[in-house]
Amino acid sequence: MNHYQYRNYGTCSQAVEFDIDENNNLHNVLFYGGCNGNLQGISHLVEGMNCQEVIARLEGISCNGGPTSCPDQLAQALKDALKHK
Repeated sequence: MNHYQYRNYGTCSQAVEFDIDENNNLHNVLFYGGCNGNLQGISHLVEGMNCQEVIARLEGISCNGGPTSCPDQLAQALKDALKHK
């Protein structure tokens, strides 16, 4: 399992870290900062999901009309991690 850390941009949460297993499934998502309850919920919902599925579901979500959101930042982090895996 590979561990990744990603610095978020344009969101209340400052960073997200997670693990990706040999089948590209996502585990142990942990956001730093942001709306704690909502981000814990997202973390639990995506646990064990394939990274490509998470990206497809979360990419492009905005927060309060902004260009990004915590879910979108997770999708961006996963895209970056998969490029470097």
